[in-house]
Amino acid sequence: MPALATGARVGRVRHDGSRRFVLIAMAVGLLLSLLAPFAMLSTPPAGAQEWSPPRTVYFEETGHTLDQVFLDQWRDGGGAATFGYPITPEIEQPDGTIVQYLEYARFEYYPEGNEEGHYFGLGNIGEELRPFSVQRSVASLTSTGGSTDTSSSAATNTRFITAWLPVSPPEGESDQVRYIEATQHTIRYGFLAYWEQSGGEAFLGNPLTEEYIIDGITYQVFERGQLAWENGKEAWMMPVGQILADKYKLEQDPVEQGDIPTYSEDLFVPPPTPTPEPSTSGVANAPADGERWIEINLSSQYMIAWQGDVPVMETYVSTGRPGFDTPPGTYYILVKMPYDDMEGVLGGEYYNVPEVPDVMYFTNVGHAIHGTYWHNNFGSVMSHGCVNVPLGTSGWLYEWTPVGARVEIHW
Repeated sequence: MPALATGARVGRVRHDGSRRFVLIAMAVGLLLSLLAPFAMLSTPPAGAQEWSPPRTVYFEETGHTLDQVFLDQWRDGGGAATFGYPITPEIEQPDGTIVQYLEYARFEYYPEGNEEGHYFGLGNIGEELRPFSVQRSVASLTSTGGSTDTSSSAATNTRFITAWLPVSPPEGESDQVRYIEATQHTIRYGFLAYWEQSGGEAFLGNPLTEEYIIDGITYQVFERGQLAWENGKEAWMMPVGQILADKYKLEQDPVEQGDIPTYSEDLFVPPPTPTPEPSTSGVANAPADGERWIEINLSSQYMIAWQGDVPVMETYVSTGRPGFDTPPGTYYILVKMPYDDMEGVLGGEYYNVPEVPDVMYFTNVGHAIHGTYWHNNFGSVMSHGCVNVPLGTSGWLYEWTPVGARVEIHW
C-alpha cells in the first residue's frame, strides 16, 4: 500500500469506557542548518542518517500485520485500545478500495480518493448490521400468523428490528439525552457519555438505532460500531469488525511473520543523536602569547575557542531560541562568576535557574556564556539568549578565558 499524508482523523477511546487522550506526537531532532568551518561538522552521526521507523509491523496477538497508511492511522487514532488488532490481511475490493478488518473497525483505503477527497476512512460497519428491510421485517413479525420462531426469539427479533425505526425528537431538552436529526435517533445517558468522549460523529458516527435489550444487555448501533451496557458496568464497544469478518467468512488464519518486526512503540522512537565530544587538541600548538578569543556560530550552534589563529577548543552549544535570540556582534567578557542564580522574566516567560556554573557575562543586559546542567541538547537553540555550554567543557573554558576576552558572535 502506498504511503499517505492525508487522512481522516478519528477519536481515541479505551474499551473500558474511559477516554483515551491524544498522544503527543514524538519530537525529532533538528539537523544543523549550515556547515561549520571544520570537518567534524560536515555530516550528522550515521545513526541519525540511517534510522527510519518500520512501515510494516506484525501483531503476535492475532498473527496479522498493519502497514503504511493503516499502521499510521492505527497508531495515530489510539491503537489497540480504539480499534483492536488486525484480524485479516488487506483485501482489495472490486472497485479498487483496499480494506482490512480489525476487531472493532474496518480500515478503508481509497487509491483515487473518495468523494470528500480523503484516502483513508473507517468503514460504516454498523450499517452492515441493519436488517435487510426494516419495514418488511417489522411487518412480517407483526402480521397475522406471526413468526415461526419461539415467542422469546420472536420478541428478541422484534426489539432488534424496531430499534432501527426512526423516532421523533423527545419532548423537552436534557443534557443526558441528545437527538440526532441526521439519522432521527437519540443517544442517552452512558452511551451518550461514551459517544462524546470517543469523538462523537468523527469516530462512531451517528446512531442508527434506539437502545434495545437482549438477554439483559442493552445495545445501540452506530454507523461505525456498536455499544453495549450492562447494569453495574460501564459502556463498552462490541467487536463488530470481528463479527462481520466471521459473518463474511473472511480468511483470518495467522500469516507468516518472516522478517517483519513485532509491534512495539519502541520501534518508532528515534535513537538519540550522540553529542560530539568537545575537542581541546589544539592547545599544545597554540602560541603562548596569542589572543584568547571565542567564536560562536549561530547557524551551526558551534563554538570555537581560539588562541591566536589556532583553535584550542571546539564544542556544540545552545544559543537563544526564536524570540530570545542571542545577539550577533563583537563583545568582551565583562564579569566572571563561578556560580550565579539566574532569575527573571523575558518575553513574558519567568525563569529561575539556581547555581548556574562557570558564568561569563558578555553584555550588561544579562547575556552570558555558562555551563548547563538542565539539558543535553547541544547543537539546537534552547536558551533565553545565553550561550549554553556542556558541563566540563564550561569549566575548562571558564579557567582559560580572561576577563576582557573578545567574543565574536555571527551567523
